[in-house]
Order: sequence, then structure tokens, then C-alpha cells
Amino acid sequence: MTPSSPPAADLTTRIPYALTRLGTIMTASDDDPLEAEGVLNPGTAWGPDGELYLFPRVVAAGNVSRIARARVIVEDGVPVGVERLGVVLAPDEQWEHGRQNGGVEDPRITFLEPLGLHVMTYIAYGPLGPRPALAISRDTVSWERLGPIQFAYQPELASDLNLFANKDIVFFPELVPGPDGRPSIALLHRPMWDLDWLRPGEGARPPAGIDDDRPSIWIGYVDVEAARADASALTRVHGSAMIAAPEMAYESAKIGAGPSPLRVPEGWLLLHHGVSGATPKGFELAHGSVYSAGAILLDADDPRRILARSPEPLLAPETAEETQGTLANVVFPTAVEKIGERTFVFYGMADSSIGVAELTHL
Repeated sequence: MTPSSPPAADLTTRIPYALTRLGTIMTASDDDPLEAEGVLNPGTAWGPDGELYLFPRVVAAGNVSRIARARVIVEDGVPVGVERLGVVLAPDEQWEHGRQNGGVEDPRITFLEPLGLHVMTYIAYGPLGPRPALAISRDTVSWERLGPIQFAYQPELASDLNLFANKDIVFFPELVPGPDGRPSIALLHRPMWDLDWLRPGEGARPPAGIDDDRPSIWIGYVDVEAARADASALTRVHGSAMIAAPEMAYESAKIGAGPSPLRVPEGWLLLHHGVSGATPKGFELAHGSVYSAGAILLDADDPRRILARSPEPLLAPETAEETQGTLANVVFPTAVEKIGERTFVFYGMADSSIGVAELTHL
């Protein structure tokens, strides 16, 4: 498969899953200055004590983000609240903050079974804008930075992916067949081709063969044996290719991966966000944009291959918490966990609060 020709989805194949909102699980504390501008977009991980932990992005005044940790309170098998346990990652490194900005943002956490590690992907908002980075943990309490992700040069793209901002990085929890058919560690990422923010007038510079410069979902691979020998190999990504561009009305401006892909009988279920209602301006969207949650079904034997896409969102902003906040009209899924026999999705609400919805098979 070439980067310019991702397999087309079979839209006649229905994605047999639904999301049902259950309510808000976490809102910003008026007493905590680190949460002055909201709590949002969490990762999740199961601790060795058998408890489920939430890792929200907490935003202080000046839009400075940190990653916190909180125990999820479960009642009758349903997440209903959190117990705050402090900050686990702050923008302490030089490459995580600039003179007028800073932040470690939007964590996604995957327990990578082949390595026995919790792998956190996050966005370091530093001097050169948003850059993807990794941290690892064995106990979910202490996290070790591995540094920024480095994309291998691919001559066929005629482009260096390291030159571009990148977001929405998430690992597959299990090994998948790589481009050569051998078991590999895989991740999803979303490059952004607009360089005007860095060099005015440069414009969008997509790779060779890519005609659509809207932010899209790409896949990349990591050598599993190298990662077993040294976890820092997780930061070295090769074989990147675009697999999904904006296609539906609710994702007309851009799309990006949500939680770790979930293994289901039909293949890999990827919950994602789609953005409509405005055109991208820099890294963000103009006022009036709408973030909704959709689904893409990937082939288990080749996750570059799309089997189906949801033509309508599974969850769109409707409640007051989702339509009013720091950024209005946002449903942004970032974590999925099974509690007992039920599956729950945790999502950001209007960049201000965190909600939970149940994922069910129709």
C-alpha cells in the first residue's frame, strides 16, 4: 500500500457499536489553581492494586497543562467520580515549554502487553509547537520520560515527518502484522502539514502523493525486538502511512485517533474524533467548530486496511457540559476500559470537564 492510496472503507458494512453518555465524572476544582482552566482529555490505567486510575490533563492559568492522577470511584459497576492524587507529569523539560507557553497535554495510556509496560503518549507543547513524546511506567505512579518520538526518514514521502507538529498518538495494545507481515508494535499519529505558524507564507507542505492536506490519521511501526531490549526504541517509528482522511460530514475539517484501538470480533475498533464547522487555523480551529466521536473498524490482519466507518457520529455535543466551556461543542474520546462485563469510554467535554459513556454492541 502506498501512502497516497489507503484502502477505501466499505460503507455498506455497519459498525455494530453505540455510545451512550452516562454523565460527568470530573470537573475542575475551584480550590486548585492547577485546574483553573479545566480538566479534560484523560488517559486511564489499571494499577497493580486492581484499581482503575484516571490521568486527566489539568490546565492552570495561562493555558499551562500538567498530567494528574486520580483513582476512579466505581459504584454498582459504573464510574461515578474520582479521588485526586496529585500530578505525575509537568512541563519540566526545556522541550516541553517555551518562553510564553508550556504544557504536557492529552495523555493516552496503553498497557503494551508484549513489554509489560504502561506506555503514555502525550503532547509536549514547547518552543516549536506540539511534539509527541512518550513516558513509561510499571506501577502507574512513577513515570519515566523516553523523550520525543522520532520518525524515520522515508524517501517515498519526500518529506521529513519530524518537521511537522503531530498529535493524537496512541499505541495498539497487542502486536499486529507490520508492512512486511512480521509481528510489530504499531501506533497511530496525526501530522499537521501547515507550517505558517513557524514560517509565515510557507503554507501546507504534505508529503508526496498526499493530495488532502487536512489533518488525517496515520499509522507507524516500532521494532518489537528493539523495544524489548531497550524501551527507548518505542520512540523510533518507521513505515508511516496515511490510513484515514476526513470523509464524513462530521469530520470535514480534520480527524484524529481517540483511545487505544479495542480488539473486537470484527477487527480493531478505533474510536476517533471528527471536527466540522470550521477550517483549521494553525493548530486549532476557529470558533464554531464541533468535535464529535465516531468509529473506524480496522482489519485485524492488516490495520492499515479500513473495513468500515461510521457515517454519523456515535456521540455529538448535546449536553450543557459538552456545548459550553473553554472550547464549546467538544466531545473528545481518549480512553476506554472494561469494568466487569461493561465497557466505558472516558472523554473530554468542551475542554473543561470529563465525561463517561458506555460502549455497547448492537
